[in-house]
Amino acid sequence: MTRQVLHSDMRSVGTEVSAASQKKHLMEDAVEIPTKPATAYITVCLLCVFVAFGGFIFGWDTGTISGFVNHTDFKRRFAQVNNEGGYYWSNARVGLIVAIFNIGCAVGGIILSKLGDMYGRRIGLMIVTLIYVVGIVIQIASNNKWYQYCIGRVISGLGVGGIAVLSPMLISETSPKHLRGTLVSCYQLMITAGIFLGYCANYGTKSKYDDSRQWRIPLGLCFLWAIFMVAGMVFVPESPRYLVEKDKIDAAKRSLATSNKVPVDDPAIEAEVNNIQAGVELERMAGNASWGELFTVRTKIFQRVIMGIMIQSLQQLTGNNYFFYYGTTIFDSVGLEDAYKTSIILGAVNFGSTFAAMYTVDRFGRRKCLLYGAALMAICMVIFATVGVTRLWPNGPDQPSSKPAGNAMIVFTCLYIFFFATTWAPIAYVIVAETFPLKVKAKGMAIATAANWIWGFLIAFFTPYITNAIRFYYGYVFMGCLIFGFFYIFFFVPETKGLTLEEVEEMWQEGVVPWRSESWVPSSRRHAQYSSDKQAAGV
Repeated sequence: MTRQVLHSDMRSVGTEVSAASQKKHLMEDAVEIPTKPATAYITVCLLCVFVAFGGFIFGWDTGTISGFVNHTDFKRRFAQVNNEGGYYWSNARVGLIVAIFNIGCAVGGIILSKLGDMYGRRIGLMIVTLIYVVGIVIQIASNNKWYQYCIGRVISGLGVGGIAVLSPMLISETSPKHLRGTLVSCYQLMITAGIFLGYCANYGTKSKYDDSRQWRIPLGLCFLWAIFMVAGMVFVPESPRYLVEKDKIDAAKRSLATSNKVPVDDPAIEAEVNNIQAGVELERMAGNASWGELFTVRTKIFQRVIMGIMIQSLQQLTGNNYFFYYGTTIFDSVGLEDAYKTSIILGAVNFGSTFAAMYTVDRFGRRKCLLYGAALMAICMVIFATVGVTRLWPNGPDQPSSKPAGNAMIVFTCLYIFFFATTWAPIAYVIVAETFPLKVKAKGMAIATAANWIWGFLIAFFTPYITNAIRFYYGYVFMGCLIFGFFYIFFFVPETKGLTLEEVEEMWQEGVVPWRSESWVPSSRRHAQYSSDKQAAGV
């Protein structure tokens, strides 16, 4: 019995090695898909925008909830009543209403992302969008029961959590490799657009209405966003890697041809599909991926899970949602007459800056952007915190605040948001989307994204308590996290700019150290690279 098992294991290992050898051979002989002028990819970019629109849905929630908690009608319905008959928020209730959405997102990212493996990325996105709509209906129907509103936010969070995993996944698997970073960044662009327009919607309804339309109109618009998302999925090509995994080879070729603007019978399409097939076959021989396989060290899966968790956690620990969730409250505390207008300014900076990120992510690479971003945000955060602690209330917190100090804090908040939007905001999603092999991709991305949501919940829930206790000293906490993030990126995160998803896998298997990853050349390009080097040397 033992001998039979041993022989079976040896045959399995031998077959796996053979498949790995075949995959390497295919990559070495692969024909590169030709790169065309940017104008040739307009249709592909528009299709990716449909997928990335899921980010708008998330951003809309972030932008609107920050204003809802200050709307008079919303407070009248869901806040508490003091002895004088006025309405106020306890730290626990306002923290829960804002933050509970993130718990739904974390659970949805882990559980509902499986729909992408079961039914395909497109159908999976349609299903989770419909779940999101159910949560919106419950929120709109809430009248005076704050816990009913929270239940609606949890359910809508389930849908958004699934969207947050499946949208970047589908974009990364369908976009041309030289545009992948830019197109995955569209997801973050849509988040910032949602935040900005959510702020604008809050300002508009606050100024025009004094009843439930203040918050029900922004929520009602969510139906329009969901219809746009679902309708767009009809035109988007399915992931070629998912299609190959389901043995739909012809459909995979058509998907690749559509994304890369080349004929279906182009030799490069055939070579790319063969390369994907070899990778899928190798993963099949290893068996179906279980959750336990995420802890496999030999195949470098566990290392990538930890990296994904750290990057997504650090993105939250930069402090961005301190401003986005509580921006209206923060700037109300510095003495501004209309904090809603300041939130709109911050949202506009955030949205406009993300366009720059779509250029920098593929121009300068992932590592450089994250390193420079962490350093520059740390500088902005320490200045913001120092001014808030030492200059904002020269005569004490109970006295009027200093307007010059408040203006300085707004300026450095805008600079902070600019650096965040051009670096950490999109690139965290880009790196996680292109790090995991197909076999564990949905699970790996779900775990990493769940870490982001959990930290989002913790920050949103505890921020009212912390700011009441230490006020703007809170900024020093985020500064420390940014310094830690700088060193973590330098030592543990490799560069993936310009690589196919299969080449990223090859780099991990070769054990390339992160600080030398920018100069690493994949096997499919080494021969030409070495020949070029020899010619340059005159050999």
